[in-house]
Amino acid sequence: MLKRLGKFFDRSSQTNDGQHLVLKAHEHSLNPKKICRHACEIVRILQKNNFEAYVVGGCVRDLLLDLNPKDFDIATNATPQQIKNLFRRSRIIGRRFQIVHVQFGREPIEVTTFRSNNTEKNEKVQQAASGLLTRDNMFGSIHDDANRRDLTINALYYDTEKNTLHDFCDGLEDLAKRKIRIIGNPSTRYSEDPVRLLRVARFAAKLGFTVEAKSLKPIEKMSTNLKHVSAPRMFDETLKLFMGGYGLAVFQLLFEYRLFAQLIPQLNRLIEQGHPTAKNMVEQALTNTDLRIRSNKRVTPAFIYAALLWPSVQKVSSEYVKQGHPPASALTKAANEVISNQIPITAIPRRFTIAMREIWSMQLTLVKRGGNRAQRSMENPRFRAAYDFILLREQTGESLNGLGDWWTKYQDASEDERQNMVQKLNSHRSRNRRPRKRTNEPNNA
Repeated sequence: MLKRLGKFFDRSSQTNDGQHLVLKAHEHSLNPKKICRHACEIVRILQKNNFEAYVVGGCVRDLLLDLNPKDFDIATNATPQQIKNLFRRSRIIGRRFQIVHVQFGREPIEVTTFRSNNTEKNEKVQQAASGLLTRDNMFGSIHDDANRRDLTINALYYDTEKNTLHDFCDGLEDLAKRKIRIIGNPSTRYSEDPVRLLRVARFAAKLGFTVEAKSLKPIEKMSTNLKHVSAPRMFDETLKLFMGGYGLAVFQLLFEYRLFAQLIPQLNRLIEQGHPTAKNMVEQALTNTDLRIRSNKRVTPAFIYAALLWPSVQKVSSEYVKQGHPPASALTKAANEVISNQIPITAIPRRFTIAMREIWSMQLTLVKRGGNRAQRSMENPRFRAAYDFILLREQTGESLNGLGDWWTKYQDASEDERQNMVQKLNSHRSRNRRPRKRTNEPNNA
């Protein structure tokens, strides 16, 4: 597909109005049949009512790269209220950016009004001193809308009714060259929305593209701007980074660009200090997560964050043990401290922090297998995640004396075999237990 894109720029039949490139049906590989039928229906209804409407952004990019789009977005010159009036099952959402969700079946389709990138004084545009746009509902033309998007490869518009492809920012050329490029002045665009720093890394990792030098240069210097992004939004962005099936590649770029320090600073400090397993832990956790996602297996943010914060929990817990706290108490205190440090950066929902604590606490529980403890642990709803975490720790390089292998065999064993495994474990411990030192009793004779 990329070779075909390269040929686009040699065709004399392309239309160029001085402002953007238009490819006709025979000049591109897109087809309305490849587009979600509900998205096509929205475009058809909007155009029927004399509005401009296009399928836009990532779905167009992915189809041109022969990838499967995750969703389909629509851009139009109709205002949010006009869109809502045309579709019975729709609602306006958002404060900073007002968009309309049009419901077809279970999944809504996002319909956005063309916006202007003009940040001059206007009651609909509010900008913080840092440059961050806190409200931006100023509408504009399709040319304005294309120029306010973040990356050139995301500024592609497809008219499903006329089967024409519109390129306003040389996005097709950048696709052909496998290049990530920010539209406009990179420093200004990163200031307006620091999340664009993360998006550059994410798309470069996802697509295997290189970042254009001008777009790359300010990233490390401006990484601290991420502190202006709300913690709930940062949590959502980390899920996109690490739960897209290419988390390891994303982490490597984030670390290289000095962005990871802004996301998980506790872990980043340990890595930079040369912690023996910290970097291995994050790399192995993300490798496993990528494999599960590609195999259509379930993944949860709780497990990923449990892995990302585990080296910090271990370090703080060991410090509490040295102060005289019992291991279980030390682990609980460390978990509270580490999570409290992370929440202001990425607002991990409580349902996930509860699961994280349980996974961590069961790392101590799974060591205790005598009597009926092993069977009780197996019946714990969090057992599978805790067991997987044991395996992850061993993959990372932690020495757990074969704990993961023991639990693997225990799960596959019959009831009698399980009893024998526990008895052997108890017998082994008895042989290795030091005899209690006797004290000399006073002679009362």
